[in-house]
Amino acid sequence: MNLISIADAEKNLENIFEMSAKLKKKNFKVLNEKTLAMIFEKPSTRTRVSFEAAMTQLGGHAIYLDRTNTQLKRGETIKDTARTLSRYVDGIMLRANEHEDVVELGGYSTVPVINGLTDLEHPCQVLSDLFTIKEFKNSFNVKLAYVGDGNNVCNSLLLGSSIVGMDISVACPKGYEPDEEILRKAKKYAKKSGADIEITADPAAAVTGAEIIYTDVWVSMGQESEEKNRLRDFKNYQVNAKLVRKASSPLVMHCLPAKRGLEITDEVLESKNSIVFEQAENRLHVQKALLCLLLGGIKKL
Repeated sequence: MNLISIADAEKNLENIFEMSAKLKKKNFKVLNEKTLAMIFEKPSTRTRVSFEAAMTQLGGHAIYLDRTNTQLKRGETIKDTARTLSRYVDGIMLRANEHEDVVELGGYSTVPVINGLTDLEHPCQVLSDLFTIKEFKNSFNVKLAYVGDGNNVCNSLLLGSSIVGMDISVACPKGYEPDEEILRKAKKYAKKSGADIEITADPAAAVTGAEIIYTDVWVSMGQESEEKNRLRDFKNYQVNAKLVRKASSPLVMHCLPAKRGLEITDEVLESKNSIVFEQAENRLHVQKALLCLLLGGIKKL
């Protein structure tokens, strides 16, 4: 099994959440002598540290690689890298620029491949987000409002919410909506689960009735050349106290890093409603559960 899209975890979500709660309370050395290769094409704080710490806490080992210190820099193909690493390690995590690279890696690897982030999806982040929501709300019978860019996090939130039956309203400026194919898939899941999906250009409409408000940066890595236009286009999409008041004491989420004063104000990020750092912590515990599932530790828990 690979985790390239959050949809890949559809049938294992409940199991992952149960293991996450168990591993949050106590560490189990169930991945002794297991090794995870971590390839980073983009810089990272939470993804790198949480995966590396997860492997250590489970008794295994993680190897950090970036494109500049591997043969990928000199033109080695993804498929050759996949077939070689598969003979050395028990799993591969790739944080990539292009989603197609993770798909190709998964196609040629003989060990599990995990999407640590691509331009299309961020499944590990959203698995952690769903676990966090379940922790705080004890249910997915809530409405989540996402305000901002219809980016990789938004795409995975649409899929994840629709799979678990959670209503989601996405507010994006025109031209920044989520991926159309992802949206079609989400609507299929929503039809089965009963979730309601709304895409709007109105942040106030999106947050009305929401128990959770979620946002992300307006300018992601690799979009620096678009910064001027993006700051102009997103200026009315800030999660601030005025917008939060349109909902009824909602929880506030952000996948971090945050640009305080842009997509979210310092006041809201530091408010009693913010669960941003609980959300960040849960990356560790959910990824421990995911690694146990993929690398064979689940039978020992």
